[in-house]
Amino acid sequence: MSNVSSVARNLKWLLLSALIVALDLFSKSIASDNLQLHQPLPVFPGFNLTLMHNKGAAFSFLSSAGGWQRWFFTIIAAVVSVVIVVWLARLKPGQRWLALALALILGGALGNLWDRLTLGYVVDFIQVYYDQWYWPAFNVADSAIFVGAVMLVLDSLFGRHDETEKKT
Repeated sequence: MSNVSSVARNLKWLLLSALIVALDLFSKSIASDNLQLHQPLPVFPGFNLTLMHNKGAAFSFLSSAGGWQRWFFTIIAAVVSVVIVVWLARLKPGQRWLALALALILGGALGNLWDRLTLGYVVDFIQVYYDQWYWPAFNVADSAIFVGAVMLVLDSLFGRHDETEKKT
């Protein structure tokens, strides 16, 4: 199959990634415009909307590292995004589960990459908790990355891989 038809076949996955980016940026804009920084807005028990600015990575990892982490995580997100686009282009037609997982991760990575480039931090606003135990705040992009990563693990463990055994 030619590269052109492969790209055309996988365009729907890139469109899904773009939809994730759009939903992520839209929800972050609404949160930024309507929430006060670090002031929880209770929605129901166990769930708040709380505006946070994350200068680090997952769970605020390296958030107080002095600024270099912004560019470090920006470069990582950009490289991972390029790798995923190439990976998507090389998928076989039947690898829909893997394509969906990659599209979710790509959309999430690009959503958070946009924040890092334009704001210097990632906007988080979803806060889940139980009693006194709070999960770190996250966003739509983080959710897409998480779901995509779980799908990748499931695919690697249980997916059908058409590897023909080589007879020697």
